[in-house]
Amino acid sequence: MATTAIDGRPALDVSHKRVILASSLGTVFEWYDFYLYGSLAVIIGHQFFSGLNEASQLVFALLAFAAGFAVRPFGALVFGRVGDLVGRKYTFLITIVIMGLSTFFVGLLPSYGSIGVAAPVILILLRMLQGLALGGEYGGAATYVAEHAPPGKRGLYTSFIQITATFGLFLSLLVILGCKWLLGDKFDDWGWRIPFLISSLLLIVSVYIRLQLAESPVFQQMKNEGKTSKAPLTESFARWGNLKLVLLALFGATAGQAVVWYCGQFYAMYFLGSTLKIDATTTQLLIAAALLIGTPFFVVFGWLSDKIGRKPVVLAGCLLAALTYFPIFQGLTHFGNPAIEAASASAPITVVADPADCHLQINLTGTSVFTSSCDIAKSTLAKRGVPYANEAAAAGSVARVTVGGASLDAFDGSTLPKAEFAAKSKAFAASLGTVLDQAGYPAKAAPANSNYPMLVVLLTLLVLYVTMVYGPIAAWLVEMFPTKIRYTSMSLPYHIGNGWFGGFLPSVSFGIVALTGNIYSGLWYPVVIAMMTFVIGLFFVRETKDVDITA
Repeated sequence: MATTAIDGRPALDVSHKRVILASSLGTVFEWYDFYLYGSLAVIIGHQFFSGLNEASQLVFALLAFAAGFAVRPFGALVFGRVGDLVGRKYTFLITIVIMGLSTFFVGLLPSYGSIGVAAPVILILLRMLQGLALGGEYGGAATYVAEHAPPGKRGLYTSFIQITATFGLFLSLLVILGCKWLLGDKFDDWGWRIPFLISSLLLIVSVYIRLQLAESPVFQQMKNEGKTSKAPLTESFARWGNLKLVLLALFGATAGQAVVWYCGQFYAMYFLGSTLKIDATTTQLLIAAALLIGTPFFVVFGWLSDKIGRKPVVLAGCLLAALTYFPIFQGLTHFGNPAIEAASASAPITVVADPADCHLQINLTGTSVFTSSCDIAKSTLAKRGVPYANEAAAAGSVARVTVGGASLDAFDGSTLPKAEFAAKSKAFAASLGTVLDQAGYPAKAAPANSNYPMLVVLLTLLVLYVTMVYGPIAAWLVEMFPTKIRYTSMSLPYHIGNGWFGGFLPSVSFGIVALTGNIYSGLWYPVVIAMMTFVIGLFFVRETKDVDITA
């Protein structure tokens, strides 16, 4: 053991740089595992939900993706409590093993065609295990690094943890693109499994790295003095003084941070692919380029938060995002697939339907079925990524889609057997697709018409907002809570914010788009949440950059 002291704490054999590197690398691998599913959602939909029509496959694949986010707060409770009782090091060592193994088994899981309905059921269970593990991972890594950092550098030190999520996404995209390049058409058939199986190698490296670490000096000193919490959950959430801080951390910090994060990376990726119909490889390359340019700014804004405070940096990111999302996404359309703009001007689309038959198609549980003629028409148009207006029709009438001078009736599927409903949905989508093609609505973006440099500029701007809200957030959360319940207290608001407010963003935004017909209307969800966080954070959440976290 070292005998010198630094900032009132025992010096460690493991240097600060080694602590940051070890924690960050392990978290990179965890996020790599978690993001693989999001990046391959379309392929996974075909593999594990092939019993559904094509439109429903992506919806259910996204819902399975969201299932991992839904359980993250429960992982935060379970592993946060363990981390405050036993220690930071061993807790986030356990989480990485669970994460790595569940990801590896996704790569081995037989498809729907092989084992039927058991395939999606097991897939969702594995996603939930991933979510539970990630719920315990982030709080442990952030707390561990922050408790090693000297005063005045916690924002800088923990910003490297923040980079790991983007690096994990970037690494997953590189592996996917590499496998696609090597395997070609075989990738969609079986090659998609390789990135999941590679996680076993990453798991071995991560476990080895983390085994080299010592316990957090702040926690170890508290444990030696017998001051650890006996009931972290009770002290965190059953006492108003700390519960109030948890609620402020959720609504005044992490909720806005989460929607800016997921909108700037995941929703942007879905918008390029599903709405603008830019091919998957090009979309991934564009996102990867923006990440490569923007990632260093996690450290820049983490460092800046040490100078001017966590609060102004995070809230500025929320405000800028809320004010500029609509023009940025309109710019993505203009530079990514201008044919959509041209077609909507020359042959506008209208859904003429009984308003009572039109529903907000947000299905977070996967149990709701939208079979009215209005819902069928709107979901088909939303999947095609085309904008449309709405017009009220007489009660009980069948919805009709008009495209310029052409029109097509939908159908009421509420009384149809499942197989017949699927067949009629497919036929309707094909007929409507022909009408849209004739009106000039592109089935795919034409590469010659896409301005890739401008797309990278706009996507990089979205990533910069992500770095503003995400770079300082770990230090801000760590500093809000006392050492003995820090792991538990900070983990729950972070994972409710990111797991629920952020993780459900694609499903909620798609439902809003399908209801309104405006391809940008899904942005109202992140805009409203970001503005809520800006207001609550501005007036009710304190600045913490100079607090003593050893207490």
